[in-house]
Amino acid sequence: MPLLALAGCQGGGSGGGNAGAPEGNLVGARIGGDFTLANQDGQPTRWADFAGKYRIVYFGYTYCPDVCPFDLTNIMAGFRLLERSDPAKAAKIQPIFITVDPQRDTPAVLKTYVAAFHPRLIGLTGTPEAIEAVEKAFVVVASKEGDEKATQDYLVSHTRTPYLFGPDGKPIALIPINSQLPGQPAPAQGAQVNGAAADREDGSPEAVRDFLERYVQ
Repeated sequence: MPLLALAGCQGGGSGGGNAGAPEGNLVGARIGGDFTLANQDGQPTRWADFAGKYRIVYFGYTYCPDVCPFDLTNIMAGFRLLERSDPAKAAKIQPIFITVDPQRDTPAVLKTYVAAFHPRLIGLTGTPEAIEAVEKAFVVVASKEGDEKATQDYLVSHTRTPYLFGPDGKPIALIPINSQLPGQPAPAQGAQVNGAAADREDGSPEAVRDFLERYVQ
């Protein structure tokens, strides 16, 4: 299983038995599990509610200044490209954003945030205890930086893991993302960035679309 990259968010810095699909790099991994959280409308939402759908799952937070909006913009732009090229296949996918910052990311905050990326993107939040349990089940590491008692002005470091899950709720593969953020110098060929090779598959919208075309059946 590939190393999962840690995103600092510091202002700079297939699975599961799908016939005909290539085997993803997370097939067989113990990632995921049922939960009950609240969506952007404040309604209880369970992992089981998405049964039968492929799921794009991204963990982040709305106050993230760089990594989260950068990744979500590319992922959802790739999803839009798929909607144009293959609407039937795109209809099989549910994009989901799960916050790692439940203290600030209320349903109302999430509603405005997810709407900026795509009308079908669902935002999920919950109690700190519920979010912590989901992070553990989905192999996500997140921690508040600086003063642990801060309530507003703080950053959250978290693993940068855009997952694709199958209709059975099992992990398929990591969705391609760019190791290099805008404004950063290009890494040398073969260098390591966030634990991954710098010459990895790029995370452009076209690459995301091609990835979804490949794994969604």
